[in-house]
Amino acid sequence: MTSHPKLAPTLYDDIKALLGDRVSTAEAVREQHGHDEGWLPTEAPAAVCFPENAEEVAEIVKLCAASGTPVVPFGTGTSLEGHVQAVEGGVSIDMMAMNRVLEVNAEDLDCRVEPGVTRKQLNEHLRDSGLFFPIDPGADASLGGMTATRASGTNAVRYGTMRENVLSLNVVLADGRLIRTARRARKSSAGYDLTRLFVGSEGTLGIITEITLRLYGIPEAISAAVVSFDTIEGAVDAVIATIQMGIPVARIELLDEVQLDAINRYSGLDYKVAPTLFLEFHGTEASVAEQAERFGEIAHEFGGGDFQWTAHQEDRNKLWQARHDAVYADKALRPGCSFWATDVCVPISKLAACIAETKADLAESFLIAPLVGHVGDGNFHLAFLLDPDDPKERAEAERLNERLVMRALAMGGTSTGEHGIGLGKMKYLQAEHGEAVAVMRQLKQALDPQNIMNPGKIIPA
Repeated sequence: MTSHPKLAPTLYDDIKALLGDRVSTAEAVREQHGHDEGWLPTEAPAAVCFPENAEEVAEIVKLCAASGTPVVPFGTGTSLEGHVQAVEGGVSIDMMAMNRVLEVNAEDLDCRVEPGVTRKQLNEHLRDSGLFFPIDPGADASLGGMTATRASGTNAVRYGTMRENVLSLNVVLADGRLIRTARRARKSSAGYDLTRLFVGSEGTLGIITEITLRLYGIPEAISAAVVSFDTIEGAVDAVIATIQMGIPVARIELLDEVQLDAINRYSGLDYKVAPTLFLEFHGTEASVAEQAERFGEIAHEFGGGDFQWTAHQEDRNKLWQARHDAVYADKALRPGCSFWATDVCVPISKLAACIAETKADLAESFLIAPLVGHVGDGNFHLAFLLDPDDPKERAEAERLNERLVMRALAMGGTSTGEHGIGLGKMKYLQAEHGEAVAVMRQLKQALDPQNIMNPGKIIPA
């Protein structure tokens, strides 16, 4: 664990006077807040604060701004690219005590929540209203963290990402001002779109203290399906044909044979070990049946095997729980290993070529790296299983990751479809955005002239 200088005594005393016991310098607490679930080493803050409202967040930021002390927001810690590492020390602000659902406007299909509310907590709250929030990155992440990283997940092919589903934000800026970025209206032409500026900003421009979210009616009928393919090319081609034909699938997930084998072992399933698609269809009873039938025909055309589908909730839950447990299933393939997850996203027409070239790289490598993807929107992931203390394995993972990213960029894609930039992918931002990075830097300097908001992330020095 990397240690950083302690806070100035006057700053710690001022925060202590504000929060009382809700500020900690204990080593275990600091260590917990110095890393996410990714592969980068821990860099602990000097202190951790636990505010309970936006006013306390604003006061903490004002105190830190007065002394130029870095501030790093923290949610559930489930990010993957070093978003929460305190690379310059300072104060970590844990937002999880701000976990109230403030308002549900069922007639308008929206709600207001504090950033510590998790996606599962929100859907549990909405259960009796006939509404749900569809963005599902797998982990039970906080909605503040999901907004900050522009998360998406398995439902993105139908419902979009956090970008499309955040209507407005309350944000504490680097000088302690609290602003609201928009009203609840579904559209507006009034001024700059500040909401989209802060969605995906990873805590580098401000700290999110409230989110207004779009909600959806729970579908009348939901069915899930599993189909294996002779080749991964056939599976990807079936996905492309499905999207191009406009079949409104809600989820369409690709698992290669390595990932499917890991899930079978970990979750006690017995699916054929082959490239496989997991799907889900939402709609009326008739439309769901029609979607499943049409997809079954497409799958057969591209070498798909038996098409198994079910509308039983218990079976669907078991299927998607297995998909969400992919990380733990992967780790079980190599006990004691470290887990390095990476992702890219390419135009759907380039997906087959990108995956084929990536699989060819993996076939020549000594590392195990299961592949899984939200392929309905061109996004897929690799999970390198390695000993981070072995220079040879670390170098190989870095080589494969760089080849993957540069391949995606060459195909008109992006270095990350949903994980974010954080620390891990800063070096690719210039290659992806060119001169636009200078504009991003100007925005950062304008909103955070002291560079105290999650410094060392996204924008290269």
